[in-house]
Amino acid sequence: MSGESDAGRTSVGETVGHLEARVTELEIKASFAEDLVDHLNAQVARQQEQIDALVREITQLRRQMPEGRGDGAGSLRDELPPHY
Repeated sequence: MSGESDAGRTSVGETVGHLEARVTELEIKASFAEDLVDHLNAQVARQQEQIDALVREITQLRRQMPEGRGDGAGSLRDELPPHY
């Protein structure tokens, strides 16, 4: 009987050790995932700042455009590249 209980303990011990290793591995993966989320969040924030700046710049450029040129109407000669 003692042989069976020793085998049972070894099996349980191996299972517990395996579970501990898996939990450790999952904790490491979770830590890397958290770091990645933080990095991506900062990147999205920077990109949003760039988008906001570009929208302001486009708005300013549209205000500087001469009247009558914003709708695309005008001479086709004015639209041709200079090498024609």
